[in-house]
Amino acid sequence: MDHGHMDHGGHGGHDMPGMGGGHKCNMNMLFTWDTTDLCIVFPSWHINGTGTLILSLLAIVLLTAGYEAVREMSRRYDAYAKAALEGRRGADDMSRPTTASADAQRAKIVKAVLYAVQVFYSFFIMLLFMTYNGWVMLAVAVGAFVGYLVFSNSMPSSKTAACH
Repeated sequence: MDHGHMDHGGHGGHDMPGMGGGHKCNMNMLFTWDTTDLCIVFPSWHINGTGTLILSLLAIVLLTAGYEAVREMSRRYDAYAKAALEGRRGADDMSRPTTASADAQRAKIVKAVLYAVQVFYSFFIMLLFMTYNGWVMLAVAVGAFVGYLVFSNSMPSSKTAACH
């Protein structure tokens, strides 16, 4: 049936299920400082005023600083696992080679889990940055700064900035 000739003008005021009249998310593809209808990563993380903006920026600072905490935890676990495995090699490895092999495998699994968490975390931070909102970008940078200050105990002096 061809509906092209029918008048649908009276249907404009009807709400469709799932197409609620709530807030809309403003998605920018260019740098902006505007926070009107800004949604951060999820539609439910909607900025609707100064209070939610400030709370969101603080949450982003904490999230980004937390990424540095995960990186430090990974470095510490690497050092711990290396020392533990080298200690076993020198001590009683001759009598229990299967224990050392199982420990090495367990350490590798833990390292892989920590690495996966870092990659997921870094891509989430990338999504935050890709809002192209200057305030969000500054919060990410401040979080990296705070995280580096707080958690850089065993960090090498040269760092690279990348998604992971």
